[in-house]
This record gives sequence, structure tokens and C-alpha cells, in this order.
Amino acid sequence: MLTAQDDLIGHQLPTTFDHVGNSDPSWMERLWYTGHPKSGEIIFDIGLGYHPNRNIMDAFAGIAIGSTQYNFRASRRLRPNPLETTVGPLKIEVIEGLKRHRLTLAPNESGLSFEIEFLGTMNAHEEEPHFRRRNGRVTEHMARGQQLGAYRGWLEVDGQRHEITPDGWLGQRDHSWGIRAEMRSDESAPPLTFYPPFFYAWTTVQFADRGLHVFFKERAPGEFIYLSGEEVTLLGSKPNRARRMGGVSHEVIWANDPNGQKVSTASFDVTLDDGTMHHLQIRTLPARYYLKGGLYGGLNGWFHGDDKGKLHIEHERWDLDDPAIRKLVRTLCDHVIEVKIGDEIGHGIMEYGVGKGYAKYEQVQQHPPI
Repeated sequence: MLTAQDDLIGHQLPTTFDHVGNSDPSWMERLWYTGHPKSGEIIFDIGLGYHPNRNIMDAFAGIAIGSTQYNFRASRRLRPNPLETTVGPLKIEVIEGLKRHRLTLAPNESGLSFEIEFLGTMNAHEEEPHFRRRNGRVTEHMARGQQLGAYRGWLEVDGQRHEITPDGWLGQRDHSWGIRAEMRSDESAPPLTFYPPFFYAWTTVQFADRGLHVFFKERAPGEFIYLSGEEVTLLGSKPNRARRMGGVSHEVIWANDPNGQKVSTASFDVTLDDGTMHHLQIRTLPARYYLKGGLYGGLNGWFHGDDKGKLHIEHERWDLDDPAIRKLVRTLCDHVIEVKIGDEIGHGIMEYGVGKGYAKYEQVQQHPPI
């Protein structure tokens, strides 16, 4: 069907923009944002998924403060508004590409609402391609871009308003599209995804005039199955391909947490293609948002792209001190971090997990990694 987007140039298929080049139900597009003050006491996560071959758009928003995480989720059928990035009261608008985005959640029964703008501060990072076959079938073929920035606006939870100013709130966002590998970690709806031994970390950090993206997956120490990263500079400056990441090594100290995997501190030695080396000293800060709240891996039988009807909305709050909740949410989270490189101090987030059988960090492998 024709939409307003079809008035713009950029078509790559002899059809309208609401169609993609294959019929794989796993084809999706995802917008994702997270932000936090430099103190690391609060974090919000916001995301939207476009599933053109399932006729579904879903979205989530959440905030973690102290030991409480507040979650909002919504799903709608795409048509007759397939490219309108709105699901119920949640809306994402790209005001100016790679510069300014608006995120809004109108008042609703969850008690969570906001009006926030993402302001790009650094040049975007284009990840290395994601491609994987399993038993002859393409299970992942996607692209992803990331960008560091700041936020302004406000968010409100249970009647308490938090003002967001760009001098105090940093963040990161990404945009991915293509065939995305299925991830199932919802024990209430087997089968679960099988993961061989692995360790992964997805880390972003921004300093006053530059930022770093570090993403790697290992089957064993030093045995990479994916590696992507870059040192980026201020928005509008000339990118330098020689500042792409060529290698990384790591040492992680895990917190004594009986309920799950939790990084306390870490050090990464990052090598760039031009030979530059960075020694990152990482310290986790209090706030982390568990991505189960956004359906990553599935929750209570609901997975990304599921048809929940014309419009479906859910919400809840989690006590993260409750061992039963921690068992439910597992490990996958956005964890606020402070990073030092020499005398420079920056802030960002880190996602991480180590699977059973990986030849390091055995002390936390009794807990699920994803």
C-alpha cells in the first residue's frame, strides 16, 4: 500500500515501502534507546520493533530506579498504518536523521510517561555485518548502526518527575534491520535457544570529544565469532576508518551476587586498526535495566513479533531484590558504567553474559547468560 514515505526517494524494490525483499518472518527493524545521568542512579530503555512479514509493530519503555524496574509494553497490527512509529501511547519520531529524535509516552495506566529528545553528539558507528547460517538456512542477516548522544526533556514515574538535561544525561541508540536470529529464554514457553559456550560484551562509552564502541563475542578466550568497534569523534567531524577496532582482550571481576551474573569491574585492552591501544578501566554503577521488560528472549509466552490483536498493552513493576524476579529476568541488561582511559573519565553502558563451558569466569556460569 502507498504511504507518505513512498513520496520520498530511496526505493530499492519495485514495490511500496511497507514491503521488504523477502518473506522470512524473522525480518524486522528495531529502534532502541537508553539514557542515564552520569551518576548512574537511573536508566531508561525504549524500543520499537517493525515486523513487516508478520503485520506487527511492538514497543516497550521502562525505567529502573534503585531496586525497582517499571515496564510498559504494547503491540499493534501494522496495517492500515504500516510505517507510523506509534504503538498505543508510545511514539518515536525521527526529527532530523542522525541528529535529533523525539520519544514520547502519553499518560497511561503504567504510571510511566515521558517526553524526551535524543541529541546526537558523536558520529554514528556502523557495525560489521551480521551473517549466520545454521544447517543451510540463513538465520541472521542484518545491519546495525549505533550513535552516542545526550538527552533533554522529562520523564515521570508514579507521579515523580525527573528533569533531563543534556549536560547531565548521556545515552546511546541503535537502529537495526534485516533477518534477526531468534532468541528464546522464556522458560514458560519452551523450547529455549541453545547456546554453546561463549562470552560477549557490548559496550559504549563517551568522553568530552570522542566515544568508543566495543562489541565482541567469543567461543573461547581469544576465539572471536564476532568483533566490531570504533573510536568515534564529534558529530560532523571526518570519520577515520583506521580507528576501527581490530582486537580486544578482557579481565572481568564479578560481583558476589547469588541471584545472577553481575559485573563489578572490568578492564578491556582495545587495539585499533592504526595500532592505537586503549586500556579501559570499567566500573559498573547502580542502575541496570533488564531487557526481559522489553520482551528480549520472551516473557510469559510473549515474543517479539507475536500477534496480540489490534492493540494490546501490558505493564508491571519488578522488585529487583526479589530472587524470584531475578530468576525471571536472567542476565541480559543494560548496565550503566564509568570508564577511565588514563585521566579521561567517560560514561556509557555495558551488556554482557558468559555461557556454561566457556574457559574463563566459571564462578558465574551457574546462572543463565542471556
